Amino acid sequence: MKILAFDIGGTNIKYALIDESFTITDRHTIPTEAEKGGQNLIQKIISIIDEYEGLDRIAVSTAGQVDSKTGIVVYSTDNIPYYTGMMVKKIIENKTGIPTFVENDVNAFALGEAKFGAAKGKSDFLCLTYGTGIGGALYLNNELYKGLGSSAGEFGHMITHAGGKQCTCGGEGCYECYASTRALVDAVNKANSTNLNAFEIFAPENFVKPEIRSVIDKWIDEMIIGLINIIYIFNPPLIVLGGGIMNESYVIDLIDRKIYNLLMENFKDVNIVRSRLGSDAALLGVAAEAAEL
Repeated sequence: MKILAFDIGGTNIKYALIDESFTITDRHTIPTEAEKGGQNLIQKIISIIDEYEGLDRIAVSTAGQVDSKTGIVVYSTDNIPYYTGMMVKKIIENKTGIPTFVENDVNAFALGEAKFGAAKGKSDFLCLTYGTGIGGALYLNNELYKGLGSSAGEFGHMITHAGGKQCTCGGEGCYECYASTRALVDAVNKANSTNLNAFEIFAPENFVKPEIRSVIDKWIDEMIIGLINIIYIFNPPLIVLGGGIMNESYVIDLIDRKIYNLLMENFKDVNIVRSRLGSDAALLGVAAEAAEL
Protein backbone atom coordinates (compact mmCIF):
# COMPACT_ATOMS: atom_id res chain seq x y z
CA MET A 1 0.00 0.00 0.00
CA LYS A 2 1.21 3.49 -0.88
CA ILE A 3 -0.09 6.27 1.36
CA LEU A 4 0.67 9.97 0.94
CA ALA A 5 0.31 11.56 4.38
CA PHE A 6 0.12 15.27 5.23
CA ASP A 7 0.51 17.08 8.54
CA ILE A 8 -0.81 20.63 8.17
CA GLY A 9 0.23 23.06 10.87
CA GLY A 10 -0.09 26.79 11.22
CA THR A 11 3.50 27.32 10.07
CA ASN A 12 4.53 24.31 7.98
CA ILE A 13 3.07 21.44 6.01
CA LYS A 14 4.94 18.15 6.36
CA TYR A 15 4.25 15.35 3.93
CA ALA A 16 5.70 11.93 3.17
CA LEU A 17 5.08 8.56 1.57
CA ILE A 18 4.24 5.74 3.97
CA ASP A 19 4.01 2.04 3.04
CA GLU A 20 2.02 -0.86 4.51
CA SER A 21 4.71 -1.48 7.14
CA PHE A 22 4.41 2.21 8.14
CA THR A 23 7.89 3.09 7.00
CA ILE A 24 8.23 6.77 6.11
CA THR A 25 10.05 7.81 2.93
CA ASP A 26 10.31 10.81 0.63
CA ARG A 27 9.55 13.36 3.35
CA HIS A 28 9.25 17.09 2.70
CA THR A 29 8.38 20.31 4.56
CA ILE A 30 6.97 23.46 2.96
CA PRO A 31 5.52 26.69 4.40
CA THR A 32 1.78 26.58 5.10
CA GLU A 33 1.25 30.25 4.15
CA ALA A 34 -1.76 30.04 6.43
CA GLU A 35 -2.50 33.74 6.06
CA LYS A 36 -3.59 33.07 2.46
CA GLY A 37 -6.54 31.06 3.73
CA GLY A 38 -8.07 27.62 3.54
CA GLN A 39 -8.76 27.54 -0.21
CA ASN A 40 -5.12 28.26 -1.03
CA LEU A 41 -4.06 25.60 1.46
CA ILE A 42 -6.21 22.88 -0.11
CA GLN A 43 -5.05 23.81 -3.61
CA LYS A 44 -1.49 23.43 -2.39
CA ILE A 45 -2.32 19.92 -1.10
CA ILE A 46 -3.94 18.96 -4.41
CA SER A 47 -0.89 20.17 -6.34
CA ILE A 48 1.39 18.00 -4.22
CA ILE A 49 -0.83 14.93 -4.69
CA ASP A 50 -0.72 15.46 -8.46
CA GLU A 51 3.07 15.00 -8.36
CA TYR A 52 2.69 11.34 -7.29
CA GLU A 53 1.50 8.23 -9.13
CA GLY A 54 0.11 4.95 -7.87
CA LEU A 55 -1.24 6.24 -4.56
CA ASP A 56 -3.69 4.01 -2.69
CA ARG A 57 -4.67 6.39 0.12
CA ILE A 58 -4.40 10.05 1.14
CA ALA A 59 -4.09 10.78 4.86
CA VAL A 60 -4.45 14.33 6.19
CA SER A 61 -3.65 15.57 9.67
CA THR A 62 -4.66 19.20 9.97
CA ALA A 63 -4.97 22.09 12.38
CA GLY A 64 -8.56 22.90 13.25
CA GLN A 65 -11.43 20.93 14.72
CA VAL A 66 -12.26 18.05 12.39
CA ASP A 67 -15.17 15.64 11.97
CA SER A 68 -13.14 12.64 10.83
CA LYS A 69 -16.25 10.80 9.60
CA THR A 70 -17.02 13.48 7.02
CA GLY A 71 -13.54 14.99 6.70
CA ILE A 72 -14.90 18.49 7.28
CA VAL A 73 -13.10 21.19 9.26
CA VAL A 74 -15.77 21.96 11.84
CA TYR A 75 -14.02 25.06 13.12
CA SER A 76 -10.72 26.84 12.64
CA THR A 77 -9.42 29.96 14.33
CA ASP A 78 -7.92 32.81 12.36
CA ASN A 79 -4.58 30.98 12.40
CA ILE A 80 -5.91 29.67 9.06
CA PRO A 81 -8.53 32.13 7.77
CA TYR A 82 -11.56 30.85 5.83
CA TYR A 83 -10.83 27.23 6.77
CA THR A 84 -13.96 26.60 8.84
CA GLY A 85 -16.39 24.40 6.92
CA MET A 86 -13.76 23.23 4.42
CA MET A 87 -14.79 19.81 3.05
CA VAL A 88 -11.24 18.50 2.86
CA LYS A 89 -12.07 14.83 2.28
CA LYS A 90 -14.69 15.53 -0.39
CA ILE A 91 -12.52 18.03 -2.26
CA ILE A 92 -9.50 15.71 -2.35
CA GLU A 93 -11.50 12.62 -3.30
CA ASN A 94 -13.38 14.51 -6.04
CA LYS A 95 -10.13 15.86 -7.48
CA THR A 96 -8.06 12.67 -7.22
CA GLY A 97 -10.41 9.71 -6.85
CA ILE A 98 -8.22 8.43 -4.00
CA PRO A 99 -9.81 7.39 -0.65
CA THR A 100 -8.90 10.02 1.92
CA PHE A 101 -8.90 10.15 5.72
CA VAL A 102 -8.82 13.50 7.56
CA GLU A 103 -8.24 14.08 11.26
CA ASN A 104 -7.35 16.91 13.62
CA ASP A 105 -3.58 17.16 13.99
CA VAL A 106 -3.36 16.48 17.72
CA ASN A 107 -5.82 13.61 17.51
CA ALA A 108 -3.61 12.23 14.74
CA PHE A 109 -0.58 12.77 16.96
CA ALA A 110 -2.32 10.80 19.75
CA LEU A 111 -3.17 7.97 17.36
CA GLY A 112 0.46 7.78 16.25
CA GLU A 113 1.76 7.70 19.80
CA ALA A 114 -0.87 5.10 20.77
CA LYS A 115 -0.02 2.78 17.90
CA PHE A 116 3.73 3.25 17.56
CA GLY A 117 5.12 5.59 20.21
CA ALA A 118 5.26 6.70 23.84
CA ALA A 119 1.68 5.60 24.59
CA LYS A 120 1.82 2.19 22.89
CA GLY A 121 -0.13 -0.30 24.97
CA LYS A 122 -1.80 2.43 27.06
CA SER A 123 -5.59 2.60 27.19
CA ASP A 124 -5.80 6.11 28.69
CA PHE A 125 -3.63 9.18 28.13
CA LEU A 126 -3.71 12.83 27.11
CA CYS A 127 -1.65 14.67 24.50
CA LEU A 128 -0.68 18.31 24.18
CA THR A 129 1.33 19.81 21.36
CA TYR A 130 3.00 23.20 21.57
CA GLY A 131 3.57 25.20 18.41
CA THR A 132 1.80 28.13 16.75
CA GLY A 133 -0.98 27.35 19.23
CA ILE A 134 -1.58 24.55 21.72
CA GLY A 135 -3.56 21.50 20.69
CA GLY A 136 -4.92 18.69 22.82
CA ALA A 137 -6.28 15.17 22.48
CA LEU A 138 -7.95 12.73 24.85
CA TYR A 139 -7.40 9.01 24.36
CA LEU A 140 -9.73 7.19 26.73
CA ASN A 141 -10.68 3.51 26.90
CA ASN A 142 -8.51 2.73 23.87
CA GLU A 143 -10.08 5.33 21.58
CA LEU A 144 -10.12 9.03 20.91
CA TYR A 145 -12.73 10.99 22.83
CA LYS A 146 -14.11 13.57 20.40
CA GLY A 147 -16.90 15.16 22.43
CA LEU A 148 -19.94 16.94 21.06
CA GLY A 149 -19.20 18.26 17.58
CA SER A 150 -15.79 16.49 17.35
CA SER A 151 -14.19 19.36 19.23
CA ALA A 152 -12.96 17.94 22.56
CA GLY A 153 -9.43 18.63 23.74
CA GLU A 154 -9.11 22.33 22.95
CA PHE A 155 -6.71 22.76 25.86
CA GLY A 156 -5.07 25.76 24.22
CA HIS A 157 -8.23 27.79 24.75
CA MET A 158 -8.59 27.22 28.47
CA ILE A 159 -8.65 30.63 30.15
CA THR A 160 -5.56 30.89 32.34
CA HIS A 161 -5.50 34.71 32.55
CA ALA A 162 -8.96 36.26 32.87
CA GLY A 163 -9.16 39.43 30.78
CA GLY A 164 -5.73 38.71 29.34
CA LYS A 165 -4.28 38.78 25.84
CA GLN A 166 -6.57 38.63 22.83
CA CYS A 167 -6.59 35.19 21.24
CA THR A 168 -7.23 34.20 17.61
CA CYS A 169 -10.29 32.27 18.84
CA GLY A 170 -11.92 35.57 19.88
CA GLY A 171 -11.41 35.00 23.59
CA GLU A 172 -9.05 36.65 26.04
CA GLY A 173 -6.40 35.11 28.26
CA CYS A 174 -6.24 31.69 26.58
CA TYR A 175 -3.53 29.23 27.60
CA GLU A 176 -1.91 29.30 24.17
CA CYS A 177 -1.47 33.08 24.35
CA TYR A 178 1.05 32.48 27.14
CA ALA A 179 2.40 28.95 26.75
CA SER A 180 2.61 28.20 23.02
CA THR A 181 5.92 28.25 21.19
CA ARG A 182 4.78 31.38 19.38
CA ALA A 183 4.13 33.01 22.77
CA LEU A 184 7.71 32.20 23.82
CA VAL A 185 9.17 33.65 20.64
CA ASP A 186 7.09 36.81 20.93
CA ALA A 187 8.01 37.26 24.61
CA VAL A 188 11.75 36.78 24.06
CA ASN A 189 11.88 39.16 21.12
CA LYS A 190 9.77 41.80 22.86
CA ALA A 191 11.86 41.68 26.03
CA ASN A 192 15.22 41.72 24.27
CA SER A 193 14.57 43.64 21.03
CA THR A 194 15.70 40.63 19.01
CA ASN A 195 14.29 38.69 16.06
CA LEU A 196 15.03 35.12 17.09
CA ASN A 197 13.04 32.03 16.15
CA ALA A 198 12.40 29.17 18.57
CA PHE A 199 15.49 27.22 17.58
CA GLU A 200 17.73 30.29 17.84
CA ILE A 201 16.42 31.05 21.33
CA PHE A 202 17.85 27.74 22.55
CA ALA A 203 21.13 28.08 20.66
CA PRO A 204 23.99 28.07 23.23
CA GLU A 205 24.99 31.67 22.59
CA ASN A 206 21.45 32.88 23.36
CA PHE A 207 20.34 30.33 25.93
CA VAL A 208 23.14 31.35 28.32
CA LYS A 209 21.96 34.97 28.44
CA PRO A 210 20.15 35.61 31.75
CA GLU A 211 17.61 37.95 30.15
CA ILE A 212 16.56 35.23 27.69
CA ARG A 213 16.68 32.40 30.23
CA SER A 214 14.35 34.31 32.55
CA VAL A 215 11.75 34.62 29.78
CA ILE A 216 12.07 30.91 29.00
CA ASP A 217 11.60 30.00 32.66
CA LYS A 218 8.51 32.20 32.98
CA TRP A 219 7.10 30.62 29.82
CA ILE A 220 7.64 27.12 31.24
CA ASP A 221 5.79 28.24 34.38
CA GLU A 222 2.87 29.15 32.10
CA MET A 223 3.02 25.67 30.55
CA ILE A 224 2.91 24.15 34.02
CA ILE A 225 -0.19 26.17 35.01
CA GLY A 226 -2.15 24.64 32.16
CA LEU A 227 -0.85 21.14 32.77
CA ILE A 228 -1.82 21.29 36.43
CA ASN A 229 -5.38 22.33 35.51
CA ILE A 230 -5.65 19.43 33.06
CA ILE A 231 -4.22 16.95 35.57
CA TYR A 232 -6.73 18.02 38.21
CA ILE A 233 -9.63 17.64 35.77
CA PHE A 234 -8.71 14.28 34.21
CA ASN A 235 -6.29 12.68 36.68
CA PRO A 236 -4.59 10.87 33.77
CA PRO A 237 -1.88 8.22 34.14
CA LEU A 238 0.10 9.60 31.19
CA ILE A 239 0.54 12.89 29.33
CA VAL A 240 2.53 12.97 26.09
CA LEU A 241 3.94 16.37 25.07
CA GLY A 242 4.74 17.18 21.46
CA GLY A 243 5.87 19.97 19.19
CA GLY A 244 9.34 20.85 17.97
CA ILE A 245 10.08 22.81 21.14
CA MET A 246 10.00 19.55 23.08
CA ASN A 247 13.27 18.58 21.41
CA GLU A 248 14.85 21.00 23.86
CA SER A 249 15.61 18.84 26.90
CA TYR A 250 15.63 21.88 29.18
CA VAL A 251 11.86 22.31 28.68
CA ILE A 252 10.70 18.84 29.70
CA ASP A 253 13.38 18.62 32.44
CA LEU A 254 12.22 21.86 34.09
CA ILE A 255 8.56 20.84 33.86
CA ASP A 256 9.48 17.55 35.51
CA ARG A 257 11.45 19.25 38.27
CA LYS A 258 8.75 21.80 39.11
CA ILE A 259 5.32 20.30 38.49
CA TYR A 260 5.38 17.46 41.00
CA ASN A 261 6.13 19.91 43.83
CA LEU A 262 2.98 21.82 42.92
CA LEU A 263 0.52 18.94 42.59
CA MET A 264 -1.63 17.54 45.37
CA GLU A 265 -0.22 14.26 46.62
CA ASN A 266 -2.85 11.99 45.07
CA PHE A 267 -2.21 13.44 41.58
CA LYS A 268 1.55 12.92 41.50
CA ASP A 269 1.46 9.51 39.82
CA VAL A 270 0.92 11.08 36.42
CA ASN A 271 3.79 10.38 34.03
CA ILE A 272 4.68 13.33 31.76
CA VAL A 273 6.85 12.39 28.77
CA ARG A 274 7.99 13.69 25.43
CA SER A 275 6.66 12.27 22.20
CA ARG A 276 8.68 9.26 21.06
CA LEU A 277 7.82 9.84 17.41
CA GLY A 278 8.28 13.61 17.28
CA SER A 279 7.13 15.18 14.02
CA ASP A 280 6.32 11.73 12.58
CA ALA A 281 3.54 11.00 15.09
CA ALA A 282 0.68 12.70 13.26
CA LEU A 283 1.80 11.39 9.87
CA LEU A 284 1.84 7.82 11.16
CA GLY A 285 -1.43 8.26 13.05
CA VAL A 286 -3.44 9.35 10.03
CA ALA A 287 -1.68 6.86 7.77
CA ALA A 288 -2.71 3.99 10.07
CA GLU A 289 -6.33 5.16 9.95
CA ALA A 290 -6.26 5.69 6.18
CA ALA A 291 -4.94 2.16 5.70
CA GLU A 292 -8.19 0.87 7.26
CA LEU A 293 -10.46 2.64 4.73
